[in-house]
Amino acid sequence: MKLLPSVLGAVILCLSPKALPAADDVPVRPRLNNAFFAFDNGTGRGRLSPRDQVDLLEQLGYDGIGYTGAKGIPPMLEALDAKGLKMFSIYVGARVGPDGPSFDPNLPQAIKDLKGRQTFIWLTIHGGKPSTPDFDEQAVKVVRQVAELAQQSGLSVVLYPHVGFYVARVEDAVRVVEQVDRQNVGLAFNLCHWLKVGDEPNMQSRLKQALPHLKLVSINGADHEGGWDRLIQTLDRGEFDVYNFLKTLDQLGYDGPIGLQCYAIKGDVRENLGRSISAWQGFVKRMATQ
Repeated sequence: MKLLPSVLGAVILCLSPKALPAADDVPVRPRLNNAFFAFDNGTGRGRLSPRDQVDLLEQLGYDGIGYTGAKGIPPMLEALDAKGLKMFSIYVGARVGPDGPSFDPNLPQAIKDLKGRQTFIWLTIHGGKPSTPDFDEQAVKVVRQVAELAQQSGLSVVLYPHVGFYVARVEDAVRVVEQVDRQNVGLAFNLCHWLKVGDEPNMQSRLKQALPHLKLVSINGADHEGGWDRLIQTLDRGEFDVYNFLKTLDQLGYDGPIGLQCYAIKGDVRENLGRSISAWQGFVKRMATQ
């Protein structure tokens, strides 16, 4: 079969190297380019002023803070704004049980204070027997209530799986989030709590299960099992391969914020945060070369 000149020219044009985009022109997503922030349980909360905490984070290279509670938010926001850092989350609680669903009474004002800041409402759900559907109806109701308040300020709600709470496992958070069915409701993957429930063998499948709803991740150095002193360490310590965990997240396409869990880590605040940010920067450099 003979090709007409016009068709032949089109074929040649399509096959010509000049017609193909150069490798340098193909957009590539930066690896481990996630915002990295520290929980305020490791920044001197209760001992240092908001300004001193933020100064420390800014000096060490963190992108901001994960705040605990629904009170005292404006002074911390002021300190963060002065340094160009961000409040990535506020950690608050809701409850289900025989007395019905409820949430932190200070939360509505906090949500107003945070309007337009894209801060996540990191929500735990207490009450009932952990990892059962016994109070799912209440859980869905209270999460929707918080989500409606958050929507008015342009915010999202993220369920925080916490050992011993009603939403204790990643699977619990997925179950509730899918029933809530709101665009501004997602979940977090918390490394230490996930290890605590003994789910390490299922890392790949559990991350994939969480991914459609995943808005936040928390990490820390950790051993494979034990108490909190072993499951929460500075990022440069512990037996668990945090780098491989982050690499898996990257391969799955997660590009949201990552927070540093610091609960009950002993020692000097600056030294601990310094060790962890150095480890994080090492992960970033390592992944950039692979």
